[in-house]
Amino acid sequence: MDSFLRLEEFLGYIQAILERSEGTVRQYRYDLVLFFRFLLSDNRSLQPEDPEWEQIDLSVVNDSLLRSLQLSDLYSYITWLAATRKTAPSTRARRTSSLRTFFDYLTSKANVLTENIAANLESPKQVKRLPRHLSLEESRQLLMAASNQQTRFSSRDYCILTLFLNCGMRLSELCGIDISSWRGDTLTVIGKGNKERTIYLNGACIKAIEDYLDDRITPVKEDKDALFISRLGRRISPRAVQNIIKKYIMSAGLDPERYSTHKLRHTAATLMYQYGEVDIRSLQALLGHSSVATTEIYTHIDQRALHEAVEQNPLNLERRSDDK
Repeated sequence: MDSFLRLEEFLGYIQAILERSEGTVRQYRYDLVLFFRFLLSDNRSLQPEDPEWEQIDLSVVNDSLLRSLQLSDLYSYITWLAATRKTAPSTRARRTSSLRTFFDYLTSKANVLTENIAANLESPKQVKRLPRHLSLEESRQLLMAASNQQTRFSSRDYCILTLFLNCGMRLSELCGIDISSWRGDTLTVIGKGNKERTIYLNGACIKAIEDYLDDRITPVKEDKDALFISRLGRRISPRAVQNIIKKYIMSAGLDPERYSTHKLRHTAATLMYQYGEVDIRSLQALLGHSSVATTEIYTHIDQRALHEAVEQNPLNLERRSDDK
């Protein structure tokens, strides 16, 4: 069987059986097509941006070729990603995960392989960094930049920013909100893995939604229940929201290279943890994380708190007393 039938079978499996989102399925497709083209490339310096890249014939990748692959071929691909593509460790880790899932499927589900060569494929080591986020004052600046804009879509944009900064929702979750999913102080969203969860709204969010609904333009029939509507009357797209956020980040005098929609999610989580006295388990539920380990990255302490902790060291307090 040729590779694309196997690929389509695999993508159908992770969508229908594993219930991965459409975005995740697209990522798997891209990662595996990239891998196939690497395998067939005579020139390992080629890049997907090069015209010759698209001309690589993937139809020759069949079950026989898949059976001939070894673990060293997978590591060669990961090395190419790092050395030639200059791919970040986090992206290489995701593409490594795509390979492991695909080869596990070929071995345990499709019975194409008798041995899973990717079973021992290690992920690139990643440097754990504190999540980048806006300060409380920068968050206020961003909201002020939106409230000062007097355009046809000002109330919509302000509402989008308010939900991001107060609720910590994902971009896909915000774009997928329906009016019918709003019930007073709660909002139902569909998160990763098509998991439904309830988000609780504070007064600022409720008022922002109410103000926006007064100005909401009439949508097309098929998107009549969508909360956020584009200028074309359709459900707003993730790319449109990203452009909106970038515009206001620049308007607020902030760096658009440092901050994005996902950084607003980091910001909401950080503000809730630092100022709302939210425990780790509650924060996990609010953000829709399946593992508390994921949530722990948001529990970093700001530099002022660290400085204060050092100042309060009892040995330092004793020194102050001796100096008097």
